[in-house]
Amino acid sequence: MKNNMLAVAGRPRLGRRLLPLLASALLLGACASTPRNPDDPLEGYNRAMFSFNEQVDKVVLKPVAEVYDAVLPSPVHTAIGNVFGNLGDPWIALNNLLQGKVADGLSDMMRFMVNSTFGLLGLLDVATEAGLPKHDEDLGQTLGRWGVGEGAYFVLPIFGPRTIRDAAAFPADLAANAAWNSNHIPTRNTVTAVRITHERWRALGTEKTLEEGTIDKYAYVRDFYLEQRRYKVFDGAPPRVYEDFNGASAAPLGTGVDTAASRAVENLELLGADGSNLALSSPADESK
Repeated sequence: MKNNMLAVAGRPRLGRRLLPLLASALLLGACASTPRNPDDPLEGYNRAMFSFNEQVDKVVLKPVAEVYDAVLPSPVHTAIGNVFGNLGDPWIALNNLLQGKVADGLSDMMRFMVNSTFGLLGLLDVATEAGLPKHDEDLGQTLGRWGVGEGAYFVLPIFGPRTIRDAAAFPADLAANAAWNSNHIPTRNTVTAVRITHERWRALGTEKTLEEGTIDKYAYVRDFYLEQRRYKVFDGAPPRVYEDFNGASAAPLGTGVDTAASRAVENLELLGADGSNLALSSPADESK
């Protein structure tokens, strides 16, 4: 009872810290200049929200993830990631089926059943060793396959980069994932906190790469995210569109350059604390 009272009492103090940052972000966004990237008509707001998220990460998320990294051994990190991955497989399977990828959908359901039984409720990823690869699908990708346009780039508070299409699908992704969906509030809050911490832990180290390797961190994250999403929606073969920023389409660059550009996108990666690829992977990589 005492712990609950302390938790409730701490929330207003945290809220009082975050609300001024959020208000400042929105105000700066309203005063920002006209965007230069046609994919990002909300650039003023997005840059401000990106800065807000950076501050939240600096004050809360990153320190907690660093404690998580220091306290728990690597096998525990792996087991936690396996459990969350297993809980997400039924939703991934449904989205594969909705996209017409029946074989992948059935494979995902088999993964869930194998890991939930032989993998001790998902603690062990037995399915991958059995030749059932892990896929990455969500409702945003399904809508994209159905022809729904991605819309403008849009940065969500806390959750970060999205497009308008992905932001609209995001609540359904959360609601459908068993890791977030529990009627027991303390359990749901604990699972949510652990999952957010685990996902932030996976990204430890990437901020150093972004800060040291780019002049405009916001623009790099935006362009990287959009390339990644288009790559995933079209299963590694996005439409070839060459545009300049004055609204006119540039001339096609030719097959050789197309191939080189495709290979460059396939090789883009950001490595997390566990050595996993946080960015792009080709279908061939997923089957290994």
